[in-house]
Amino acid sequence: MDQRNDIPAQHIGVRTPAPMVSVVIPAYNAAPYIGATLDSVFKQAFTDFEVLVVNDGSPDTPALELALRPYQRIRYVRQENHGPSSARNRGIQAATGKYVAFLDSDDLWLPQHLAKQVIALEANSKLQMVYANGIYLRGDAPVGILFDNSIQSLPVDLDGLLHERATVITSSAVVLREALLRVGLFDEQLRRCEDYDLWLRLAQSGATISFTREIQIRHRQSNGLAANWELMRQALIQVYEKHLALGALTAEQSRFVRTKIKEISAAIEFRHAKRALLEGDFPKALTSVRSVQASDPSWKLGILRIGLQQFPHTMQALYRMHLRRMERQYRERSTRALRNAGFEGLAPDTKVLTDPTLT
Repeated sequence: MDQRNDIPAQHIGVRTPAPMVSVVIPAYNAAPYIGATLDSVFKQAFTDFEVLVVNDGSPDTPALELALRPYQRIRYVRQENHGPSSARNRGIQAATGKYVAFLDSDDLWLPQHLAKQVIALEANSKLQMVYANGIYLRGDAPVGILFDNSIQSLPVDLDGLLHERATVITSSAVVLREALLRVGLFDEQLRRCEDYDLWLRLAQSGATISFTREIQIRHRQSNGLAANWELMRQALIQVYEKHLALGALTAEQSRFVRTKIKEISAAIEFRHAKRALLEGDFPKALTSVRSVQASDPSWKLGILRIGLQQFPHTMQALYRMHLRRMERQYRERSTRALRNAGFEGLAPDTKVLTDPTLT
């Protein structure tokens, strides 16, 4: 049930003639960043929009509502916590715009973002979704460019999304609302990878999707903790299994997805091995390597297994050297890419890799 009596009435929002774009912002523990996020929306060159902020049962509600008080143009909704899918769906259902622009509560848009996305959509009546490039932030520091870490190629169709030749950052996506309603919105059973599932269903429905390489958003990276990485990979498996069960994939696509599920499961176990190696838990590292080798035998894993059995401390030292080298290479590459794109380089103490065991 909505609860709206903790915020001044004008923040509920009054319906006006339908705007071109509805901006949907789910909010959960969003108080520290929501002001900057909304400022980036209201500084857009394109102004024919409405803003819907959906408080998804956030534990910081008093601080969030205090942060929202200066913003007179928002439509604000509170609901019990049901996850990001539910919060975004609530916003889409309440939206009145032709297009829905998604924005996470800690991300930022550059001033031309909406204008350029709307121009692209209006110029091609067949285009139903467009997304953009951006920069990664760690805190407020730029640490990389989105498309440098995720290959983008046309067409953005079901095969492209499955094979990760196209990776959508949700805060950059602007979508025809009618297309979202047609495919059934976000799956509220999914707490992670719910956006990927929706893009797959949009592509499967025949929606035309494209992107721009122009940098239009600033996207804050998650903290990269091991548990989060693993939960995301498990959620990805859940999405793949869902689409296998739907029976709409071709035989080739189904084979590919089953292979991906095996690869992700092996990657999770191999990451357990690397983390155990760093922590000096050599028996656990060896057990994980053997588990991976059983499902995906290779000579490299064989060498690693022998190394863990015979000289584990040397293997640990070599891996730490490898991680330092990878951090240096990532940093140099990210600094160069940011400068080439016209953004200030990384601060001297900024780490590029949130979690070293990802390498």
